[in-house]
Amino acid sequence: MYRFVLTRQWVCLTLLALVLIPVMVRLGFWQYHRHEHRVAQNELIASNLTAKPVPMAEVSSPGHVVPRSDYWRAVTATGTYDTAHEVVVRMRTSNDDKVGFQVLTPLVLGDGRVVLVNRGWVAGGDDPRAYPPVPAAPPGEVTVTGRLKADETSGASGIKDRKGLPERQVMLINSGQQAEYLGKPVLGGYLELTAPVPADGKPEPVAEPDHDSIGPHMAYAVQWWLFASAVPLGWLVLVRREKRDREAAAAAGGSPEREPATTA
Repeated sequence: MYRFVLTRQWVCLTLLALVLIPVMVRLGFWQYHRHEHRVAQNELIASNLTAKPVPMAEVSSPGHVVPRSDYWRAVTATGTYDTAHEVVVRMRTSNDDKVGFQVLTPLVLGDGRVVLVNRGWVAGGDDPRAYPPVPAAPPGEVTVTGRLKADETSGASGIKDRKGLPERQVMLINSGQQAEYLGKPVLGGYLELTAPVPADGKPEPVAEPDHDSIGPHMAYAVQWWLFASAVPLGWLVLVRREKRDREAAAAAGGSPEREPATTA
């Protein structure tokens, strides 16, 4: 009574089921690995944010590529802001998703090297191509604390590095580009300012990265595995239904030959 599974329609249906099962299992593991990556990143962020701050000059140097293990590491720097060479980074969002600029101010260290300090977000003015109103940086020697971030690139960020921008406006925060602009050695990466915070909150400090949520990846992994387990069960249900229908048709004297049953 099960010889019908050897018909062309049932062979095709069986082959499709055999293909779907490993594909769904693999998709489940892909989501599971994304979950593991998210958990590991959350642990790294939490560890680096709560670590004792170290001088940025000890963990970076001109041309240094910040490794992932140092992302968001608490760092400090002491120097004088060079506001004459301050630039703004276009198309950046505030903590409540308003589009504006981030203020990037060079901090000149005692030995002449430079640390790029992202002082935070400001709104644009009436003219989107004009240099926006930017609160002045503190004068004199200052000590700043912040999160160490890697240089931005188009490949890593997805942000196109457009040319022909208005004066003192950039698309990416990149120490190599700023070293060419300043004509001075710039430490690799940049410092995302956390202290001291301006009394009026302007520029608006960049929010701490999210390291609490783990996302939906584990739930997606379980769903794919459930789908994979449902395929053979569904195949068995269809086979039993087809057998029952053929037996009923045979008992009624009808023809049992027809297309295999499918679920809605």
